[in-house]
Amino acid sequence: MDYIQGIAVLIGINLIAVLGLCVLTGFTGLFSFGHGGFMAIGAYISAIVTAKLNLPFSVAILAGGLSAGIISVFIGQLTLKLKGDYFCIATMGFGEAIRIILNNTNYVGGARGWADLPQLTTWVWVVGLDIVCIAITWNLINSRQGRNMIAVREEELAAQMAGVNVFRYKMIALVFSAVMAGIAGALLANYLQFLRPTMFNMLKSTDLTIMVIFGGLGSISGTIVGTILLVSLPEVFRNFAQWRLVIYGLAVIVIMVGRPKGIMGGMELTPSGIRKIFAARRAKATLEAEIKAAERGDAA
Repeated sequence: MDYIQGIAVLIGINLIAVLGLCVLTGFTGLFSFGHGGFMAIGAYISAIVTAKLNLPFSVAILAGGLSAGIISVFIGQLTLKLKGDYFCIATMGFGEAIRIILNNTNYVGGARGWADLPQLTTWVWVVGLDIVCIAITWNLINSRQGRNMIAVREEELAAQMAGVNVFRYKMIALVFSAVMAGIAGALLANYLQFLRPTMFNMLKSTDLTIMVIFGGLGSISGTIVGTILLVSLPEVFRNFAQWRLVIYGLAVIVIMVGRPKGIMGGMELTPSGIRKIFAARRAKATLEAEIKAAERGDAA
């Protein structure tokens, strides 16, 4: 039971970071491979607050999220004017820079890591913050700001011509995603009781991005489903120790080939979203029937 609860806690922690990345990548169209760096900032700041300053855990979570958010403002000023792949490369460099800085900072353990942190993250904390973060993300996406982010994703130039401040909404998305990653990092540090810079390398950032794409870009429900599946899948196949990561990779490839738009394909598991799914399937079936009927008529 404790083992299953441990996996559930890790799913909940990762979900917070992936929800933030869902806003940045899924709804604003900015692909980032440096969010492991924001998680590292939140993790180490919260560890300092709890282990060295002996302040309450709530203060540590707030400090971790705000620290990541403040740093993202400076990063955004430097990188958000870059287009496409250049932004990805810049965020990748940021994530690696954070890892190298932590590797050489003896105050937080350096490359050997930092052990004996207080275990303050509980199931209640994780579930409570998951509910709050899902509600905030949902309200943001369904607000005017969220619609403007989607407009930026769909066609940046058209959105700008329509009066949308493109840079501003990119910055909002980046700061929001960084704060969420910082909160996730704070929870992770005080759950594992151990930190090492390699925990937040480029592979971690890539995993977070894959979870967003796997579930479906532009879908909060897909983000939740993708996170649950991809965090739990390696644990399900733990008995196949030598092959579990291979199975994990194959599962990702199969989904990406079979459903290029992800599991949810931009749809939501809401009453209206479910109706849209069935309506789309009916429309597809009708169109296929009409095409077949037309082909038979041509053949006759």
